[in-house]
Amino acid sequence: MSALTSPTESSFTPYAATLLRVSLGVMALAHGLLKVLVFTLPGTVSYFESLGLPGFLAYLTIAGEIGGGLALIAGVYTRWVSLLMIPLLLGAASVHLGNGWMFSNEGGGWEFPVFWAVALLVQAGLGGGRFALLERTR
Repeated sequence: MSALTSPTESSFTPYAATLLRVSLGVMALAHGLLKVLVFTLPGTVSYFESLGLPGFLAYLTIAGEIGGGLALIAGVYTRWVSLLMIPLLLGAASVHLGNGWMFSNEGGGWEFPVFWAVALLVQAGLGGGRFALLERTR
């Protein structure tokens, strides 16, 4: 491609999808590991219970974040994993709903988890991009 030629959508889209996929995966993995390594499993379960949620949802959330994060980083069934992670983020958004829009508000607002859910939806539409290990083609 010369300096005078504009890049085509098809030449950059797979790399953009890869960048988004890996970024979403790292964020999910970091959030899951935070619940295990910093808040601890009992602490996370207690927090979920303090919200009126069953404690077992903490384990499902951690598994979804760590497993989903690793799957996204590796590019394993990206479309499905992205779609399956959206309810986790909408659940997080519902917890923060009463704190207002901005996540910098006390207790965190709902804008970050909703944006993350939208990014996962976009990822599901784009697919795994380049360097994905296991993707189902159309």
